Amino acid sequence: MDGLVKAVDGVSFTIKRGETLGIVGESGCGKSVTSLSIMRLLDIPPGEIASGEIWLDGQDLLTLSPEEMREVRGNDVAMIFQEPMTSLNPVFTVGDQITEAVVQHTRMSKKEAWNKAIESLRLVGISNPERRVKQYPHELSGGMRQRVMIAMALSCDPKLLIADEPTTALDVTIQAQILELIRKIQDETDSALMLITHDLGVVAEMVEDVAVMYAGRIVERGTVEDVLVRPKHPYTEGLLTSIPSKGMRGSRLNVIKGTVPNPFNMPKGCNFAPRCPYRFEPCGAYDPRIEDAHPPDVACWLYTPAPGQTSAPRQSGPERQAGPMTTGAPT
Repeated sequence: MDGLVKAVDGVSFTIKRGETLGIVGESGCGKSVTSLSIMRLLDIPPGEIASGEIWLDGQDLLTLSPEEMREVRGNDVAMIFQEPMTSLNPVFTVGDQITEAVVQHTRMSKKEAWNKAIESLRLVGISNPERRVKQYPHELSGGMRQRVMIAMALSCDPKLLIADEPTTALDVTIQAQILELIRKIQDETDSALMLITHDLGVVAEMVEDVAVMYAGRIVERGTVEDVLVRPKHPYTEGLLTSIPSKGMRGSRLNVIKGTVPNPFNMPKGCNFAPRCPYRFEPCGAYDPRIEDAHPPDVACWLYTPAPGQTSAPRQSGPERQAGPMTTGAPT
């Protein structure tokens, strides 16, 4: 061990303005670390961005000073965090918090920023925003707090909006309202949206492209139809077959056998090999990388010729029957 544990390793993707990318995977796979890295909000130490680049409009965010990054954060890139109760300051009204963000990133006066806060709350569907703007986070419901987080994130018209599990701990009705709100506002502002979730039902409804993460890496990426209907990576296939469906009452759910590898002791070869039902000789010897894959959408030796081989066992993924997908899918 060299003292460096890679929570995220070799993750690469592009999101254009107006596009939506879903990052999906089970808890601990590196989704939130990826988003915090883009925002440069990792706790340093112990965390650090050891290498790589994060480009926004021709500028590498990793080259910016902390002061310069503060100008970008909230202005050009904004984030809706997973749990608003721990992200909102309990001793300030929601209006004060939105106003502070607007004043910091624009030339508005405090009065203008206060009016902007009211308009932002109205934009996200909060009734009577003139009264709500004077309330504290604990005086609002969970769904309303999440709307406040969305209003704060959108108050400076960001180019990239990152939503990290934005419907966690909300009931199904409120989840649907929040997701519809995010989609509506993105359509109106033409911002790029990066949606992080473990819920494949949300992915099916919300995004155009999807990247599947496992053990800190992207193992498959493509359009939502390609990945959810014709999955290639065995891990993606395992996630999809674990979703409960109608007619399964009394039946055991399908599960992915084994456990996620310990980041302090990663297996040789493919990270998923110890759990893979299709494992063959190259899987335990060579490490597949999606950036080296042919075709470049899946990191798996089933589809890319392994070292010393001239062909791969498969050319395409198994076709799944498309149909309604249950939200809250177990992973």
